[in-house]
Amino acid sequence: MLKSRARYHLGQIVRHRKHPFRGVVFDVDAKFNNTDEWYESIPEEARPAKNQPFYHLLAENEQSYYVAYVSEQNLIADYSGEPVGHPDLPDLFGEIEDGTYPLQFQMN
Repeated sequence: MLKSRARYHLGQIVRHRKHPFRGVVFDVDAKFNNTDEWYESIPEEARPAKNQPFYHLLAENEQSYYVAYVSEQNLIADYSGEPVGHPDLPDLFGEIEDGTYPLQFQMN
């Protein structure tokens, strides 16, 4: 069964449940929409179900900034109020407001 609604929204800050990184949601796929190669690179015992939302994040950890693709089951909301320092954030979002980044352009 396909879940009909994403838990997290564009501009929301989230954290990974298992790995030490956080990021800002900039796109959502209603279900898995990446390559089989990417999916199969995840150890079988840790592979998330494909029939759930997957999130594109402007992500950061202590060493770097990058784009991450993460299943909903592996995310939790980050209510710390701490800004994310990803250098691409200003291209998509305004300044953080109440723990969320507002979109700076109209989506189609």
